[in-house]
Amino acid sequence: MPATVVVGAQWGDEGKGRVTDLFARDADYVVRYQGGNNAGHTIVVGSERFALSLVPSGVMYTGTVPVIASGVVIDPQVLLEEIGMLEERGVDPSRLRISANAHLIMPYHRKLDTVIERYLGRNRIGTTKRGIGPAYTDKYARTGIRVQDLFDPAIFVDKLEAVLAEKNKILTRVYNQLPMDAGRIAEEYLVYAERLLPMVEETSRLIWDALAEGRTVLFEGAQGTLLDIDHGTYPFVTSSNPSAGGAAIGAGVGPKVLDRVVGVAKAYISRVGSGPFPTELSDETGDRMIEIGGEYGTVTGRRRRCGWLDLVALRYACRVNSLTELFITKLDVLSGFDKIKAATSYTSLGETYTEFPRQQRVLYNCAPIYSEMTGWEEDLSETRRFGDLPPAARRYIEFIEDQAGVPVGWVSVGPEREQVVTR
Repeated sequence: MPATVVVGAQWGDEGKGRVTDLFARDADYVVRYQGGNNAGHTIVVGSERFALSLVPSGVMYTGTVPVIASGVVIDPQVLLEEIGMLEERGVDPSRLRISANAHLIMPYHRKLDTVIERYLGRNRIGTTKRGIGPAYTDKYARTGIRVQDLFDPAIFVDKLEAVLAEKNKILTRVYNQLPMDAGRIAEEYLVYAERLLPMVEETSRLIWDALAEGRTVLFEGAQGTLLDIDHGTYPFVTSSNPSAGGAAIGAGVGPKVLDRVVGVAKAYISRVGSGPFPTELSDETGDRMIEIGGEYGTVTGRRRRCGWLDLVALRYACRVNSLTELFITKLDVLSGFDKIKAATSYTSLGETYTEFPRQQRVLYNCAPIYSEMTGWEEDLSETRRFGDLPPAARRYIEFIEDQAGVPVGWVSVGPEREQVVTR
């Protein structure tokens, strides 16, 4: 700090929420810079679990200001439900600040997301059907509706009617759906405006002023590097830039202010939805990782696909994000495995790859080449010092560090805040 980015170094679901929550203790601001409510994170505080999808993790600390920046797409109904949940459970979300420039997810975005996925059939992307992709499509087509539009009803209705005229043609003529009513949507969303207004601000300036005053700012990404729209396994990606460069754009600051980029990676790897996955395990070992690790999506509850750690992909994430440190999560899940494997290269179509291949055809045909290490039996949940980890677990972390070329600064050994080994 003062400006640290926490970024997923895999296909998302690495445990960024608990990492951000841990770092937020020392942060003045926690800024969510991209994505929507298609990405969730779970924070464990004592015996309580908080599942958040839009509100930044910093909301759990009374001295921290959580910020939803311009790069996020917001479903106001979901956001207000999340705020209500926090209030009911004794957490004060009134410090939340929302960018006036953030785009809104509208009902027709959710509808289109659902019918397009259905239409694609076996070629579907595997979206959460929450409207995130269509909302970003409208953003870049310059037909999107932003948070600030809610506070001028005439402008909001004009924009809504114009865009809905087009969307209704698509829904009725292409997908054989009923048209949507602009009046009903306007009535619903203008009610949201009343509740959101006290939290709306010019967040780029807010963040800049905080940095100028020497405050600590933590930038929180959603999803992971391998789901980045430009640098992930396209087309099976998200619709924004979760990689570290997206923090500057999504938050509205220059890249020179980013001092530190912490990549979060599980001690194994998982992904949700469709797409290539070289180290995927469709066997008892993969099932064991899923059950021990609780590998079910925070937002959707979908069962994640799991496999051994992919160091080829991790090296790629280190390069794309200019990672300064790694935070390895869920090392405790691997306790009890006789052997631990990690992919150090691939073979595909007669070639060997030590770098992450960019060609889709090559990646789909990749078979991992593994390094195998002896596992450990010990329960790690009470370990707090690196030297107290079993020797085999220490060797595994050191192997990851050596292969990635980036130091491992932290290792989580359980879901709770304090279950972390700091090096």
